[in-house]
Amino acid sequence: MADANTETNNSGADGFEAYDARPWLKYYPEGSNADLGDLGYSSFADIVRQASAAHADKPAFTTCLPTGTTGTLTFAQVDRMSDEFAAYLRQEIGLSKGDRVAIQSPNCLAYPIFLFGAAKAGCVIVNINPLYTVPEIDHALNDSGARLLVMIDMFADKLPQVVPKSKVEHVLVHSVADFFPAARKFLVKTVQKLKKMVPKNTQPSLPFTRALQLGAAQMDKGNAVSAEEVGLDDLLALQYTGGTTGRSKGAMLTHRNLVANVAQSYNNLERYLPDNRTAMTALPMYHIFAMGVSGIFYSVGGHNVLIPSPRPVANLKPAFEKFDITFFSGVNTLFAGLLAEDWFRENPPKNLGITIGGGTAVQVPVAERWEKVVGYPVLQAYGLTETSPGVTTNPIENNRLGSIGVPYASTCIRIVDEDGKAVPVGEPGELIVKGPQVMKGYWERPDATAEAMTDGWFHTGDVARMDEDGFLYIVDRKKDMVNVSGFNVYPNEVEEVIAQHPGVASAGVIGVPDEASGEAVRAYVVKSDEALTEEAIREHCKQYLTNYKVPKQIVFRKELPMTPVGKVLRKDLRAEAEKETGKA
Repeated sequence: MADANTETNNSGADGFEAYDARPWLKYYPEGSNADLGDLGYSSFADIVRQASAAHADKPAFTTCLPTGTTGTLTFAQVDRMSDEFAAYLRQEIGLSKGDRVAIQSPNCLAYPIFLFGAAKAGCVIVNINPLYTVPEIDHALNDSGARLLVMIDMFADKLPQVVPKSKVEHVLVHSVADFFPAARKFLVKTVQKLKKMVPKNTQPSLPFTRALQLGAAQMDKGNAVSAEEVGLDDLLALQYTGGTTGRSKGAMLTHRNLVANVAQSYNNLERYLPDNRTAMTALPMYHIFAMGVSGIFYSVGGHNVLIPSPRPVANLKPAFEKFDITFFSGVNTLFAGLLAEDWFRENPPKNLGITIGGGTAVQVPVAERWEKVVGYPVLQAYGLTETSPGVTTNPIENNRLGSIGVPYASTCIRIVDEDGKAVPVGEPGELIVKGPQVMKGYWERPDATAEAMTDGWFHTGDVARMDEDGFLYIVDRKKDMVNVSGFNVYPNEVEEVIAQHPGVASAGVIGVPDEASGEAVRAYVVKSDEALTEEAIREHCKQYLTNYKVPKQIVFRKELPMTPVGKVLRKDLRAEAEKETGKA
């Protein structure tokens, strides 16, 4: 295994010398590796087994509700219950290796049991956003061909509308209070009943807890699932893309993809992780970002505090008060939201040494305020659903604001033009990626796979540039670029400038048709100061942007359409604009 401080040059005659030389290796932490060797695990499920044996009595997952009520499972309990769920899937209801199983759940104790149990059974996980509409659920279930669905009881009224139209044969329903101590569970369920938070379920189903009992009975008969059945190259998940650019596709992620990304992340973090490894997961675990973090922290015996919903951000207050959080992953909107809260600014977490920002760009003004309040920086990372998810991250000792950092170990990157040729260092082009974390392809979409993959290289669709040290900077999405009189305008750049104005809470930028310039820049702005005017925003932008980048149109909104992890849905804004012009 190559040492991180040894630059390797695999360049040839294809013009990619600057990238293949990997100038970023000198910024890797001391003692880390440039390339992964033996992963040390035979599957994602093997991570669970090894970590559970090493940390049996330690707390693994805690759900913390907005009221401060908590429930906790140890590593040994998670291991046993996930074994029971695996036995239920394979031995009780007769699913086969490779069968798809879906879950529609917020962060709670049932989620890791499902995730780890399905992995042990060799089944393929299909994550579904709990807030999906019926058509969106239909698409995920029918496209994947899921045979089992686990649903949170608060949304179970959707079951009769979606199950009959799908291939789902078995339905399990769970509660956010499942696996809480009896008295706390009774209290939570009583409050939910009084507030009418749980609708009546008319679809035939079993409680998730009952499925575990049936799995335990199978194990008592000697019908446990063999660990040898599942290997690194087997499918682990169909992770549906967020659909920010169209109909969502299922990225086929293997056990190797997730295990490699866990190893890559740990390679960067190992020497910086404190003895107290307590992470807060406020982002939804059905999203690949939080799902990956859960694997990392489980592998190192960390305690993961789960937040069922981070909205409003005051929901995080009890967890910050009860637990000494040392690791936090989030997105720009979450960081900005916390910084707007008096309770967070006045009493920030004392030992929060590592904060990872992903999902979307962390705006520089937000990152600067975070470091001033918390005392430690936000480390911007970058990844995609199709890369399990991590591709790059900022080194802890060489953090550069505005940069997405440097590639992970064993990750190759190139920045290319429209013809696939490398662009000079410092010039923008499409970022393409190759590495052990890159997906197998899109589920039953060979056309989409061929469009996105070339000789193992995944075309991200993101415009990026690389500096001489190998640090990468995202310019924008190719599809979001605005063309003003032949000049390229990148919405990210304009959004970040607008966000610097103290009267702005958030902003989204798109291009709209314009007779004079082809396209014009339109900004959708959410105010934090009601006195804010269009002219004030334009005057602010003129200080930082050349004239053609300054928004020609400004629309004030109460809120912006967002993905579950806080990305502005520019496609929704474009759809609204198209309706205005009659081009929808």
